Amino acid sequence: MIYNNDSNDNELVISSVQQPSMDPFFIFGLLLLALFLSVSFLLYLSRRAYASLPNPPPGKLGFPVVGESLEFLSTRRKGVPEKFVFDRMAKYCRDVFKTSILGATTAVMCGTAGNKFLFSNEKKHVTGWWPKSVELIFPTSLEKSSNEESIMMKQFLPNFLKPEPLQKYIPVMDIITQRHFNTSWEGRNVVKVFPTAAEFTTLLACRVFLSVEDPIEVAKISEPFEILAAGFLSIPINLPGTKLNKAVKAADQIRDAIVQILKRRRVEIAENKANGMQDIASMLLTTPTNAGFYMTEAHISEKILGMIVGGRDTASTVITFIIKYLAENPEIYNKVYEEQMEVVKSKKPGELLNWEDVQKMKYSWCVACEAMRLAPPVQGGFKVAINDFVYSGFNIRKGWKLYWSAIATHMNPEYFPEPEKFNPSRFEGKGPVPYSFVPFGGGPRMCPGKEYSRLETLVFMHHLVTRYNWEKVYPTEKITVDPMPFPVNGLPIRLIPHKHQ
Repeated sequence: MIYNNDSNDNELVISSVQQPSMDPFFIFGLLLLALFLSVSFLLYLSRRAYASLPNPPPGKLGFPVVGESLEFLSTRRKGVPEKFVFDRMAKYCRDVFKTSILGATTAVMCGTAGNKFLFSNEKKHVTGWWPKSVELIFPTSLEKSSNEESIMMKQFLPNFLKPEPLQKYIPVMDIITQRHFNTSWEGRNVVKVFPTAAEFTTLLACRVFLSVEDPIEVAKISEPFEILAAGFLSIPINLPGTKLNKAVKAADQIRDAIVQILKRRRVEIAENKANGMQDIASMLLTTPTNAGFYMTEAHISEKILGMIVGGRDTASTVITFIIKYLAENPEIYNKVYEEQMEVVKSKKPGELLNWEDVQKMKYSWCVACEAMRLAPPVQGGFKVAINDFVYSGFNIRKGWKLYWSAIATHMNPEYFPEPEKFNPSRFEGKGPVPYSFVPFGGGPRMCPGKEYSRLETLVFMHHLVTRYNWEKVYPTEKITVDPMPFPVNGLPIRLIPHKHQ
């Protein structure tokens, strides 16, 4: 403070020079308010455009900005993701309804007809789309890479992951699986299945995709995954401390670890110390695009990260629920055990599994499919309309987001009588109605890792049931979905080794 001595009444004047600076928390609050108002205004314009179209799908868009995301996510975390879909199917329309989830106005298409339409009209009426949260975690996803890279990856990955090229990896999968059981199961009374299965699927993915087995290097890739998965489908607010922000940082950690492996591999290939065809990472390093250039380590790490995400989390979820349902259904366990022991009897001591052995595991795969029906690791997927069209009598506008839900058919008694019952025989013979069982999606964008997932799951089941029976530690353990389903306590089981071990 200073006094103004020129004033006759000695008035006290506060100099602007001495005025305290604005509170940083106040500034942060103003920025948040500005962001909220901007998003709300854009959403308002979007909703006006939505409402202006005659005869849109019935439904509601919920609150500004968040829409119905909180209910969409909360029903998943409570372990009843079908509630969000079935409640709206009953209230609005069994074929399609509108909502707003994860920052996008969305038409949810239900039933086999909806699945068939979305999977069969790729590039005609729809194309793939991911929420903002996924875009931030994978900023250089396949759709955003250069056209040359996209063409190469679309041609290369499906070829690598077809049954024929994967056959040679079955003995490798067998060796890795045996090591896993020897180190993480053998001699233990209780095993917590979900994290242990994730440990196995990460180790296997690192070996098949990167030829990496060193525990320290695997840990650098594995440890941040739980944080990444938690923010995968979250409200798209990327501020410090949020799930999304933590997931973005975790993805960067994994990419950095993969880049270091790729740089070392490039040197090893140049020095003839590594085979350019030994794994998918080496192939990508040594395969030029049609334009003649090679992908950078950063771009390849993005592709490998996506593959590990698919190979790790989905497979570990499937394995976890196979173990859960076999514990609850001893008669089904016995049938799997008998099938797998027939494979054992056909092998010489120490002989590794091969393609012919896996093809004999038909009932085991029915069990895996039924586990995926009841607990699909991928609960659904997004697409975007690329032109205006009419579906089930309702108008869908270009730019609208579209969502297909696996549980909308998996848990529908119209397609699966007594849907809550675990019954692998549903997949025997001709199997389910087309487009009713969609754990891997469908159409041109069907998960290319389907066959890889089948092989690693069956090899794991073989060693699991031929070594152990088991019982659940918590018989009524609850299930949550975030973003994939998992038991809240990790499914601890008490092992009962077979006497022939």
